[in-house]
Amino acid sequence: MTRSDRLKPGTIVTYPYLWKWQADQHETEGRKDRPTCVIATLVHQQDELTHLVLLAISSQPPRSDQRAFEIPEIECRRAGLSDWKRAWVTISEYNYDIAEQSYYLDPNQQPLGRFSKPFVQRLASAALPLFKRGGARVDRTK
Repeated sequence: MTRSDRLKPGTIVTYPYLWKWQADQHETEGRKDRPTCVIATLVHQQDELTHLVLLAISSQPPRSDQRAFEIPEIECRRAGLSDWKRAWVTISEYNYDIAEQSYYLDPNQQPLGRFSKPFVQRLASAALPLFKRGGARVDRTK
């Protein structure tokens, strides 16, 4: 299985997500590994690199300046998070990375699980307008 096969939208991986507020304070490293949802992938035809849009998953409710969806219990089980009592996917910001060049993504890790296609579509539909407004991207390729 190729990396891009494993990293389809909805796949849950462990990743040292860098929150936007941390990046705004000039931090460059995520403080801990956390479950993260691959919400979009794009493989460029010219170089065959896999560009990723990653959303953070947290067991803490979102702050007032964040927008997030609470994850239904069945989706938590699908994502490999059945130990969590409650969980949220933050959609008001995202990390951008390139899988084949990432300093942060373990190329050998097995996904924790995967959200269902309808749940991923719901997340993507809600996040897209926020992404288009700009300011929500944290570039992890530098």
